[in-house]
Order: sequence, then structure tokens, then C-alpha cells
Amino acid sequence: MTDLHLLLILSLSTAIVASVPCPGNSCKDSCKNRCGDKASKNFKCQCNERCETFKDCCDDYHMCFYADPSTKDSAQQMIPVDSCQGRCGETYNKKNVCQCNFKCNNYNNCCNDFDETCTGTSSNQVFQESGNKGKHRVDISNEEIKEMSEKMYKLDFNKAEQLDIILNIQEKAQNTGAKKDLADKPLYKFVNEKIFKRPTYAAFIELLDNYDRKTGIDETYSPAEIKEQENFVLEIMKTKLMKELFKFFQSKGLYKTENEFAKDMIKMWFGLYTRSSGFDSSGFEHVFVGEVKKGIVSGFHSWIRFYLLENKGMLNYYSYNYNGPWTTYPDVLGKQFYWDQYYKEVGGQFIGSSPEFDFGLYTLCFISRPGKKCNISLDKHEMFIQTYEWTKSTYDNGKKYIATAYPST
Repeated sequence: MTDLHLLLILSLSTAIVASVPCPGNSCKDSCKNRCGDKASKNFKCQCNERCETFKDCCDDYHMCFYADPSTKDSAQQMIPVDSCQGRCGETYNKKNVCQCNFKCNNYNNCCNDFDETCTGTSSNQVFQESGNKGKHRVDISNEEIKEMSEKMYKLDFNKAEQLDIILNIQEKAQNTGAKKDLADKPLYKFVNEKIFKRPTYAAFIELLDNYDRKTGIDETYSPAEIKEQENFVLEIMKTKLMKELFKFFQSKGLYKTENEFAKDMIKMWFGLYTRSSGFDSSGFEHVFVGEVKKGIVSGFHSWIRFYLLENKGMLNYYSYNYNGPWTTYPDVLGKQFYWDQYYKEVGGQFIGSSPEFDFGLYTLCFISRPGKKCNISLDKHEMFIQTYEWTKSTYDNGKKYIATAYPST
């Protein structure tokens, strides 16, 4: 087991998602409201990192890896009412004794620990330490983002080669809302499936069956599924592409170690939040797996996911509305399709890119330009990545989860 792997596992108990109900009338055999508590003889089992060493974890301990910040567990109930811990970036509430948003300075109603706790964390704004002067904003210019995206494009050694994928894009839609099937044949005429055996592809594909596509249905992660998430991040972090991305963020003072970067990506991408009801969504599910809300497909920006479903007869390609200027892979295609009975009016996807390329490029833009259009350059062709933050819940004192990210022209 690598040091990164071990550190990642040991640190995940501070990460993100839903607590579970007690299996009985008491919580003595459950981690409900106990995640991170010190070991106690009053309980039959324990719910902190050391329980893995002593083999006395509760059966539902794995849910502590995903404790949603909005839940009030025993540790959170001890936070003073005049503190910003776990509240950074929240909306104004007159019932609070003090506020923790970036307008509070204008109204002189900030909590006393606002600067210490929230500055540099809310809204994923990019800050770094500056000696005794505290924290200041790190400027990441458009030129730096374009230069970094070009490096990632060149370092995508796991991408499909020209003969690995043959497309049949057929007719261009003039009205994407018309829901007209203009393609008699599938989009993918041929895919060399040997590329799916590469470590990052295989680890990515393992994640795709961990979700229910309909919002409003609770998602829960089993211990095996958490291991799949860890494995995926560990595999992509072995690639030169992701190591270069880490070095870029490290040079800006955003992350000190690869392990810190890996931990944060797991939180921002796999942390569960409420899109309709319950803990029913995450950035990874929305962007790469796809969701259905109110009878409409949302997200779904993975060419690999698209191909696998189309190959099984579960997806019907209708038309395209944008075909990028690239003559090799990765390429970009905007398209319309039906996923079973649900329609996707416009869905942009990179084609032929590796999982680490998509994941890394979206991460670059989400951290550098959260909630905005991010100007990138691929093989000297400029385009945008649009990202959105999930603003209704946060992790790590105000950091935002990924709501979505996708190619945009």
C-alpha cells in the first residue's frame, strides 16, 4: 500500500456525507451522531480512526467518511453560537447572534472568528498564506489557465488514438428542443475497448454503477464503493497529467502535498448533498454519470459513460449541435440523445479523452474560476469550461462542492 493510499484512508473520516439512523432505540451500536468521538467503554463499538486499528468499529462506521456539514452531530453541537465554524459563506439570518458571510464586514456583524475561520475558504476563493500578513488572494490569470490546459492536453498519454474511435455523427440539429431523431445509427461506429483496461479507465468504470440516476432518491456509499473512489483518485494521481496539475496548485500555495490535493478532490467531487431531497447527488454523479430530474437528463458529460450505455442499447443518439475543430482526440461534441425515456437537449462531452483529463480539467477550472466560465486552450484552440458551485451546503469551513462542470463554446 502506498503512503498516499494509507494517508488518504486514515484522513477520510473528516470528509463528507450523510449520517445514518440508529439501527435500534439507542446509538450504542451505531455511529449516528458519534463520528470522530473519542473511544468510550459506554459503547459497544467505536467511530473514530483508531477503531480501524483496534478492529472495534461499528458496522456503519464507513458512513463517517461522509458526514454532511449541515447535520448536527455531537461535535457540532459544542460549537459556540458566536463562532463561524462550519458556517462560512452562509446566507444572512437575523436569528444568528453574528454572521459569517462576506457582507458582514459592511454591517459590522461578523463573528469574532470570521477572519480566522472563513477568509480564504468561502466559495473556493483562491488564497495563500503571506507570512505575518495573514491570507491574500492568489491571482490565477487567464493566460496561466490556458497554459496549464495546454500542458494537460499534451500530457494526456492515456487518450484514445485516432484509430481507437470511429464516430458517425450524422445530422446536425437546427432546433435542439424539437426532440427529433436525426440519426438512424449509433454515434459510436467503433471503439477499441482495450483502452478500458488501462488503470484509470478501469477505476473510472467501476464507479459508474454506484448511483441511482433519479434525484430525490438517497445515495449511500458502501465500504466497497468508498474504496473504489479512493482507488480512482489514487490511479489518476499516478499520471503525469495530474501530477502537473498538483504542481501548478502547489506553486500557488493552495496545496502542500499530493495527499492534501487528493483528499480535497474526493470531498469536492464525491461529497453528497441534497439536489431534490435527502442526500441524492454529488458532483461526480451529476457530471460523469448523469441524473434525471423532473423527467429531464441533467449533467452526463462523459463519453465513456455514453458509449457503454449506447453499446448496451440503453441510449439513443439523436443528433449533434456542435463539432469541435480538433482533428485528433481529445475532441469536443455537443449532442442530443434519449437515455431510456429521458431526453438530453444539449450535452457537451470531450471525446476520446482519458478519465484523468476530464477530471483534471474540470478540477482546474472549478478551483481557478468557481461558478464562472473558464477560458482554456487545447491544441491552440480556445474554448470554455463552465462550472457551478453547490451553495446550499459546504465542507471544510465553507468550501463548495461541485454542482456541475461541462465544455462550453
